[in-house]
Order: sequence, then C-alpha cells, then structure tokens
Amino acid sequence: MKLLFELEKSRPSEYVNAFTEDVALPDFGKKIELELPELSEVEVARHYSALSRTAFGVDDGAYPLGSCTMKYNPKINEAAAALEGFRDIHPLAPEKDVQGALKLMYGLGEALKEITGTDAISFAGAAGAHGEYIGLRIIKAYHAARGETRRKILVPDSAHGTNPASAAMAGFEVVNVPGDDSYGVDLDALARLCDEDVAALMLTNPTTLGLFEKNIAKIAETVHSKGGLLYYDGANLNAVMGVVRPGDTGFDVVHLNLHKTFSTPHGGGGPGAGPVCVKAFLKDYLPYPVVVSDGKTYKFAAPPESIGKVNAFYGNFSVLVKAYAYILALGAEGIRQSAETAVLNANYLKKKLQPEYPSAEGVCMHEFVVSMEKLKNLNGVTALDIAKAMIDKGIHPPTMYFPLTVHEALMFEPTETESKASLDAVAEAMKQIYSEALKDPSAMKTKPETTVVSRPDEVAAAKALKLTYDL
Repeated sequence: MKLLFELEKSRPSEYVNAFTEDVALPDFGKKIELELPELSEVEVARHYSALSRTAFGVDDGAYPLGSCTMKYNPKINEAAAALEGFRDIHPLAPEKDVQGALKLMYGLGEALKEITGTDAISFAGAAGAHGEYIGLRIIKAYHAARGETRRKILVPDSAHGTNPASAAMAGFEVVNVPGDDSYGVDLDALARLCDEDVAALMLTNPTTLGLFEKNIAKIAETVHSKGGLLYYDGANLNAVMGVVRPGDTGFDVVHLNLHKTFSTPHGGGGPGAGPVCVKAFLKDYLPYPVVVSDGKTYKFAAPPESIGKVNAFYGNFSVLVKAYAYILALGAEGIRQSAETAVLNANYLKKKLQPEYPSAEGVCMHEFVVSMEKLKNLNGVTALDIAKAMIDKGIHPPTMYFPLTVHEALMFEPTETESKASLDAVAEAMKQIYSEALKDPSAMKTKPETTVVSRPDEVAAAKALKLTYDL
C-alpha cells in the first residue's frame, strides 16, 4: 500500500526576516512516497511482542552485572510512583499545593542521611555520574571559600569507572593511586601523592573488586591531614547499607545511586537519581533547591553558598517515590538484611564457580571478579567468549574486562534477590560453558547462537558509526 505524505509549504515572513532574505529553506511541499506493508492488527501485535522478547532484563533471568546492582525491584514501588497524585504533579505548582510531594522528599532525605551517616542532602542529581560531578563541584566550592585552589583529585585503581571522567569534567587533574598486594589502596603511595594540592580522594567502598577497603580509617586520616576531603562513590552501597555508614568511616561527601540500591529498574539509559549527601560543614554549598521543614510545612530553600542549579526543577521525582516506598517497606532491619544477603549470595556463587573460574582468595563482599587469563593462554577462549556463551544459557553476561587490574576479567554481582536455586543454576551453566570451551574452543567464537544478532563486529561498529539515514 502506498501512502502519500504531503507537507504543506509554510514560510513565515518573520522567520526569514529574522535572518536574511537569502536564507534557503527546505522545500516543504516535497512529496515523499513510502512503501509500507499492509498488515492486520494481530500481525502488528505479534511483531512487537516478538521484539519485546529479544530484550533481556531482571524479569527474564539472572542478571549478574558486576558493579551495577541489577537486582529485581518490587512492582509495588512502580505502582506507588504511578499514583495519580505523584504521576500528574506539575513541577511549577505552588509549594502549598504539593505539600505531600515535599513531605515525601523530606522524609526520604532523612532516611538516606541516617543510612549514610551524613547531615544534609540534595536530590538534584540525575544519576550516579551526575551525582559525582555535583559532589566535586561542592568540594571545589568549599576549597575556594577557604581561599584555596586545589587542582588534584586522587582516584585509586579500584575506583568506580566514572570517577576519573567526573573529576576531569569538574576541572580537576586526575591522579591515579595504585593498589597494594591485597587490591586495596597502597598506603605508601597515597602518602607520597597526597599533598596540599589535593582537593579530594574518590573511593568506592566496597571496591569494584568486591572487597571492603580495610584501611579506610588510615586513608581518611592521610587525606584529611593535608586538608583534602574524602568522597564516597555509592555504586556499591548495596553491600553495606544498614551495616556500615560511610559518614562514620571518614567520608565527607556521598553520592547514591537510587536506581541501583533503592528500587528503580536499572538499565536502558534510565531513569536514575543521584542524590548527594554531605557532612554539616558542606551543607551551605548544596545545589539549589533543598527541602526544609519547620515540622508543619515543607518548602524549597536555597543554601547560602549554593553551587546553583544543576538540573531542571528538582530531580527525578518518580525515582524518589520508588526509593521511599522501598525503604519504608524494608525498614531498618530489612535494609541490613538485604545487604547481608547480597554478600552471602556473592560468596556462595564465588565458591560454586571454583575451580573453573578462579578469583581472589578469601571472603568477598557483594561481588567478585574471576579471571579467564589461564583459559585464554590454554586454548584462546577469552572472557568475551564466555560472556557470549552465557546468553545461550539464559543468563545475562557479567561486566567484562573491568576492573583493568585483572586480566580477562568477568565481574559477577548476583544481588540479594536471586534464590539459592537460581544461583545453583547459574553455577551449573557456567561449568557447562567451561567444559564446552575445553572440548571445542573454536565453537565458542560463534556464540551466542540463539539470538537475533549473534556476533557483531564490535570494533567496526565503534569505528564506523552511521549516524544519518537517507530516504
């Protein structure tokens, strides 16, 4: 069936005059003929249903993506965010008409301050990396108010991957801090690198290797002794929430990933939320606005030395609703139990994968990293090959080739929402893949075989982007 689209020609004189009389505008009267198939409703419905089955999420199977906490999130929290009073609220409504929403934000802020051990919070952050940027802007403003221009941000080997980029975007020089033999921060190297030009050290704890930084007290002492601040990347808070409060271990600024830790489906580009929590001496620098209360009413306020607006309106409100519903449902005991179960699940799966998938000795936290370097040296099967083969087993691949300190790395984070039966199934599938890799290494190069797209040339895709389409 041929459909004929004709766009009416429209050339407002004021548009032309705003530039010059010689501006060449497109011919809006051009006729474009499109060849479209004629389909029944049921055929269209089946087509889009089939497309939906080509995607993979936590509702479909195990999703052990390390460092991202891709856990199942209760659907009741989605229902809460979809309530008419939250869903249809307008960001420009007067404060007197949105007291319920402001009360929710205030209550969530109080809960997150308690969980993190901090004193003030802003919900302006749109996601994790944005929260990092906001935290670094706050740190820069703090030093500037003291008459200091500090140029360096220390970033350990074990830091979250976005830390260096956020520091660079905030105008800092990134200085790498190497790790020690136990994959923690090298204290001697830190002492050498930490001087009066250091604005802060950014640390993810537990680290991206799934290990708790046991020298955190000494690290905080070293950084603070030089006048620097300690920044906490909340990517891995899911492992310690309700157990360890970052503020109690010396951190001055904490960003949170509500879409990882506090119930928002994570992935697909959003939505996210990256609130930033700070100690009392930094509260005046928080971005505008913050929510305050006199015990009866709630309103927005501008901190006196605010770094200004960093997002449209007040952050991603629907994500805040889900987070608050999650925290209220779990309570203090449930929050702690979630963290403990996440750690238990990770150690259980880590043990089940041995000896085929070697990892660091000892107990891990919520995630662990295995190395496929031995298998690669044996017959050429890489971490990428193993990850691709997992797709055929109905398991989403883990994070690959990160952290860079581990060769042929695969990073697993099963989270607290996977059952023992699910973890046993993952372990069994992984052992089958390893056995297949030993028997027929060449066959591993064709995985996956059950997907619409099997093995795209990822290098070519990155180098030869096609960003336009011609009719």
